Amino acid sequence: MKALFFFLFISLIPVGCTRHEVEMKPVEIKPIHITIDVNVKVDRELDDFFGEIDKLQQEKAAGEATP
Repeated sequence: MKALFFFLFISLIPVGCTRHEVEMKPVEIKPIHITIDVNVKVDRELDDFFGEIDKLQQEKAAGEATP
């Protein structure tokens, strides 16, 4: 049993004595270009505008349909 413990201890010593070096590369920061479309706002305004026209046409058609 002592021989097994001694063998494990001796075999693990080199693993505990390793040295690692890490190269520090400079961090490069680049500008970010963002393009935002404003189609949503225009689309909502068009829906509102044409929604009012559609409502007037429906009221007109309902007025003509009733005798």
